[in-house]
Amino acid sequence: MEQIDYIIRPERTEDYRETENLTREAFWNVYRPGCTEHYVLHCYRGRKEFVPELDLVMEKDGRIIGHIMYSQSEIKTSDGVLPIMTFGPVSILPECQRQGYGKALLDDSMERAKALGCGALAICGNIGFYGRSGFVPAKRTGICYEDDPNADYFLIRELLPGFLDGVAGSYRDPAGYFAAEENPEAFEIFDAQFPKKEKRKLPGQLF
Repeated sequence: MEQIDYIIRPERTEDYRETENLTREAFWNVYRPGCTEHYVLHCYRGRKEFVPELDLVMEKDGRIIGHIMYSQSEIKTSDGVLPIMTFGPVSILPECQRQGYGKALLDDSMERAKALGCGALAICGNIGFYGRSGFVPAKRTGICYEDDPNADYFLIRELLPGFLDGVAGSYRDPAGYFAAEENPEAFEIFDAQFPKKEKRKLPGQLF
């Protein structure tokens, strides 16, 4: 993007269904046949871990083209727990992807997280994308993903300098990220409220 042609603002109640549909469109058939990320978003707004100040939409020409949400999380250490945050889903409409909007939304949200006092962020994702925003494989820092300790896709970024100095421990995804797996019947009822789309598995998908 050569110029700023968008605004980033807090999500409003009247945006909920639009951002859920946006999230569904962004993730449909990407990691599995169909997707569940829109249901995670739907359920998460009512959880205590949800960070409303970092529930953000990106708007262009009066239309929402992007969304990101944050959650409180933690690193388990030998001394107890270290509070941090994670984010996601982060969604950009398919027709607006690969144009810099996702990075712009992420970078803006990270500055807001830092202003709230968040010391570090953890995320499972593609280093090719998140590395451009300062993330590194967490296992290099002494912090591992509890479900897959050698994971190269588990990434971390320090927001406050020195926050992770001397920290070693493990991380796991917040429980609410598995809402669809925990209640598949409720998920199917929720997903049926959206336009019907074909589910298909693409080469390289794990599920």
